[in-house]
Amino acid sequence: MKERKTSLLLHPYVLLFIAILAVSVSSIMIKSSDTPTAIAGMYRLYISAFIMLPFVSWKTIRSLRLNGKEWAALFLAGLLLGLHFLFWMESLVYTSVASSMVILALQPLFVLIGSYFVFRERAGILSVLCLVTALLGSIIIAWGDIGVSREALIGDGLSLIGTIFISAYMLVGQKLSKRIDANLYSVVVFFFGGSVLLVYSILRGFSLSNYASSDWLYFVLLAIIPTIFGQYIFNRLLKTIGATTVSVGIIGEPVLAIILAYLFLGETITTFQSIGGLITLLGMLMYFWRKSIQYSASKRLSY
Repeated sequence: MKERKTSLLLHPYVLLFIAILAVSVSSIMIKSSDTPTAIAGMYRLYISAFIMLPFVSWKTIRSLRLNGKEWAALFLAGLLLGLHFLFWMESLVYTSVASSMVILALQPLFVLIGSYFVFRERAGILSVLCLVTALLGSIIIAWGDIGVSREALIGDGLSLIGTIFISAYMLVGQKLSKRIDANLYSVVVFFFGGSVLLVYSILRGFSLSNYASSDWLYFVLLAIIPTIFGQYIFNRLLKTIGATTVSVGIIGEPVLAIILAYLFLGETITTFQSIGGLITLLGMLMYFWRKSIQYSASKRLSY
């Protein structure tokens, strides 16, 4: 895919690394809390939308011109994001961080396939080889980690469904990124996504306000770190480097999450995880090295 020009404070691949690091923290935070995951996800998205709202100018809102299909796509993006958080966050209740995150690493495969059918984008052989290398590392990690108990299988299934939803969200977001400001887009989809989780929480009878001060701090941190510094940056990068490249970066999330789980949750790092993590990082580095060269070349040609 050809990278599109846009105004970014940092190189897009530097921003991508920051976003990956930020979202890697979310699984650790979710595992460390007993708060219902739907409630955590709801406040995570609502607080993010509230924090970002002042950064959307009235001029941007007034100049927005979307037709009926585009408004439907915007609502669909919020719905997909909300469903992703609902299923993926709930998966962490049943299975380990590593298992859930490794399944999430299948996202670029789904996005690559979707990009071909939706945007007719063809990936080069070298890009596919880099992606396969990175995915091979994830499979090696999973080989010695994914549980065979009924609860673990439920968690793995929830993570897979959540991965399908976030892949579809990325594709819808790439299509809308040409028509809507990234800040406004993020505020709207975060609000819609939070509303999906609000409806689910009400149907399940969860309390909407009876939580300790530490839980509210947890909600705020979820909003700031993995959502604004993670998901929001992903939204910004969809216009510049596309959904497939953003998704490939997310393959590195399991590696960082496993390291963080070892440091903060006491989860062990197995030999399979070590070998698989190194292979995953190798595949990612090759992919981004190639993409970064292409991006720099396109920037030089534009001047």
